[in-house]
Amino acid sequence: MAADLTAKLPSRISEVKAGNQQVVLLGKELKTGQRAPAFKVVDNNFKTVQLQDFRGKTLLISVVPSIDTGICSLQTKRFNNEVANLPENVVLLTISTDLPFAQKRYCEQEQVADMAVLSDAVWRDFGSSYGLLIKDMGLLTRAILLIDNEGKLHYQQLVPELAQEPDYDAALAALTGLLKQP
Repeated sequence: MAADLTAKLPSRISEVKAGNQQVVLLGKELKTGQRAPAFKVVDNNFKTVQLQDFRGKTLLISVVPSIDTGICSLQTKRFNNEVANLPENVVLLTISTDLPFAQKRYCEQEQVADMAVLSDAVWRDFGSSYGLLIKDMGLLTRAILLIDNEGKLHYQQLVPELAQEPDYDAALAALTGLLKQP
């Protein structure tokens, strides 16, 4: 019998709902202003990508449960379109637990080429480090995170309903405000 690698993770009932049910999130709850935890995920070639790879950059991380579903697709395409409006020191990422080959197929089919789409399917390290892994679903909750160029969590938006789009304007306004800081 395989060991449950998530069994020892802290859990909390969140404000996030799937339909009428509140979901339990695994991993430590993060607070803005704290150092962003290290994480490792993989790209569409199974190459390891880590937070430290973006040292000195501002990161907007769009977190989706499953990239090839309606709302997740809209969210990913919206942020892919925003890349052209941002300075070079800003990196946009989408992270889901979809397998890399599925993400690659989706990106080719939907012409998502301006941002990196990364998978947390191998280790679930991102989801557990950021407290975004949904217990008993193997998915990440829908969220937007901003990590400043010094590695601190500057902004966090947990979308209250899995089937709802995030507040893009609030996230982009937070990014604009962050970029204006000295």
